[in-house]
Amino acid sequence: MKLARLSVADVERWHARLRSADVGEASIRNQHQALRAALTQAVRWGWVARNVAALARLSAAKRKPRAGMSPAEVRAVIDAAASIDPVAALALRLAAVTGARRAELAALRWEDLRPDHRLSIDGAIEVVRVPNRRPKLVDAGGKTANQRTVALDADTVAAIETLAEERSDGGPWMFSIDDDPPNPDRIGYWWRRAREIAGIDEAWRLHDLRHWSATVGISRGHDVRTVAGRLGHANPAMTLRVYAHAVEAADEAVATTLGEVLGGES
Repeated sequence: MKLARLSVADVERWHARLRSADVGEASIRNQHQALRAALTQAVRWGWVARNVAALARLSAAKRKPRAGMSPAEVRAVIDAAASIDPVAALALRLAAVTGARRAELAALRWEDLRPDHRLSIDGAIEVVRVPNRRPKLVDAGGKTANQRTVALDADTVAAIETLAEERSDGGPWMFSIDDDPPNPDRIGYWWRRAREIAGIDEAWRLHDLRHWSATVGISRGHDVRTVAGRLGHANPAMTLRVYAHAVEAADEAVATTLGEVLGGES
């Protein structure tokens, strides 16, 4: 198709074709933004009279948020991981407690547990894949600007301290047995194997432990800004958009509390 003939309807039909091919919404947005930027330049050069991508509707039909993992499922998969390796159980527990992503988990060192029982997490870590080579962990941003610390519960602290003592000769990384950073795929393997042993839904992903962490935190009444900080979201508005269903659950709990007070309960 000639560029001058491209219409708003053409762009929206393109979105529909991508969705019918099961392309994710994030990928569709990225591709749309690339087209929009190219057409902005075309307008500037006088090749077309208007940017049809800027006029096209990008939003998809709203879907009902998928229910998150239950506490019983999370406990079951962590227990199953313990049967594989205590370090595997620690990795999944930290994913659930801190909401850390897989790359962030892989980058953890024993020294990241601070004396005040807070864990330092580097949010700039990314996984880089090269064909026929082992995946690498790369710091994609400023270390200080992207680092966050999250408080840990006593049981998680004890698990880290116990394993750190047992594996003191295994290198500085929590999830590696030598001086080299761990292969992030190892954590993915632990998750898949533990999920199989636990017998939970195969549709659950390792990333769903991050969602569980945020959903439970918000729905149990903790403020969104604190939860956003634990997840590494620079803007709490992002947390509100992603976990709106958890905010609604917290709102229902507030309504129940207010009703109980009006009913004479202290």
